[in-house]
Amino acid sequence: MQEAVITIAGNLANDPELRFTPNGAAVASFVIACTERRRDPNTGEWSDGATSYHRCTAWRQTAENAAASLNKGDRVLVVGTLRQSSWADKQSGETRYGWDVQVDEVAVSVKFHAARSLRPERSGAADSTSATTPGRGTAVPAYQS
Repeated sequence: MQEAVITIAGNLANDPELRFTPNGAAVASFVIACTERRRDPNTGEWSDGATSYHRCTAWRQTAENAAASLNKGDRVLVVGTLRQSSWADKQSGETRYGWDVQVDEVAVSVKFHAARSLRPERSGAADSTSATTPGRGTAVPAYQS
């Protein structure tokens, strides 16, 4: 069966919730809110349209990185596979259905503001640019020498 791969851009509606399976695999759950923006052709004014909410689940290292890096309100991009789930409603006992995104990739969007990567240094690798690359090393401005 062909998988439905989708890309979603939106804001986190909650902080990622990190938990671990009995086997020790990390799982992070979060919700992305996507609000349609509409421009009135007569006035040029923008207004919010409907908001859709998308449940997302990330696994293993992606889950741990998402939980350590993302916060409620962050604008993110998610690439993943759309999966249908079902459960019994606690009150009525009826079977309910919903859609979840099994996350392959998640990233902070830089559309509206800058972001910095927290990529770990490689062990044993000489890095001649560490003093001049933003976010690395301890470069001292020339006027302080």
